[in-house]
Amino acid sequence: MALDANPLNSLGFAKPPSETRVLVAMSGGVDSSVVAAELAREGYDVIGITLQLYDHGAALAKKGACCAGRDIHDARRVAEELGFPHYVLDYENTFREAVIEEFADSYLAGATPVPCIRCNERVKFRDLLATAKDLDADCMATGHYIRREMGLSGAELHRAVDPNRDQSYFLFSTTPDQLDYLRFPLGGLATKAETRALAAKHGLAVADKPDSQDICFVPDGNYAAVIEKLRPGAADPGEIVDVDGNVLGTHRGVIHYTVGQRRGLGIGGLADPLYVVRLDVDQRRVVVGPKEMLSTRIVPVREVNWLGDTPFTSQAEWHLGAKVRSTRPPRDAIIRPISETEAEVELIVAEEGVSPGQACVFYDMEGSRVFGGGWIHKG
Repeated sequence: MALDANPLNSLGFAKPPSETRVLVAMSGGVDSSVVAAELAREGYDVIGITLQLYDHGAALAKKGACCAGRDIHDARRVAEELGFPHYVLDYENTFREAVIEEFADSYLAGATPVPCIRCNERVKFRDLLATAKDLDADCMATGHYIRREMGLSGAELHRAVDPNRDQSYFLFSTTPDQLDYLRFPLGGLATKAETRALAAKHGLAVADKPDSQDICFVPDGNYAAVIEKLRPGAADPGEIVDVDGNVLGTHRGVIHYTVGQRRGLGIGGLADPLYVVRLDVDQRRVVVGPKEMLSTRIVPVREVNWLGDTPFTSQAEWHLGAKVRSTRPPRDAIIRPISETEAEVELIVAEEGVSPGQACVFYDMEGSRVFGGGWIHKG
């Protein structure tokens, strides 16, 4: 039997690595640095790109965030050590318009936004991916912990092997066309320790660098301070009321509260604990109630990105798993399409703290495939 003259390389192309150009999105952290190092070692034509997403001066003083200024220097140093070109692109305006402004508006509307998803959707996998194509790259690789597998109908999105590192919740809005072009080399690793071991093997200075914890433009996790700066007057005080409208106390601004919050309400002395069940932004009211009021079974979603093999509306119901928070596992659900981009999700077992602004991501409960998802709204 004759051998294939052009076997597929590790990125799925029928040509040698040296003839395969790959753009690596480099945050300066250990994950994307390992991706770049591994691909460079295999002989690929690697180009490293780091995005400057917000004020560089402020970034230099910021620790623990994925896109900080010092991380740009770390990414550049990795590229220099490994001998491939590295560029920094100024995306401050794009990032502010596509991510930060919506983040502020969503919070002011009483939602709990997830800006990292919007950043992937609107900046990294749209604008940066277009740049990769402009540079004649065959594909773009990132350090995300998620898997891209080839199925009968094309590229599929699958959860990472390590459930503790899986980032599929943050990548549900990746479109089929984007998925064709993207590569996620770390999705098959069993643990983060393996990634750090690879970094040490390559002699990377970032091998022991801590993982990022904060949203990159929110210092120390203080969302309210950022929103006050972007939207002066957003922290105006108001009333804390029960579900019948009885005033129980005052608050220091709706932006300081989230649905499901119990602590820090300043209304102690009650027989039973109360939780934030709704934010009435127009009336500047924080509405509180008993824990059972947080339970939700019917979740309206919109902006659905569907990654199934057949059209979303080809079935009246899809029996899949639904994940309504990044920190929770998928739970059995019935997804009923209303249109190609809207659906009603019925959770078989009610969940607490389902909040507008969060994502609802669809999963195969029997396997690892991700079927897309949508954004939770108030209905």
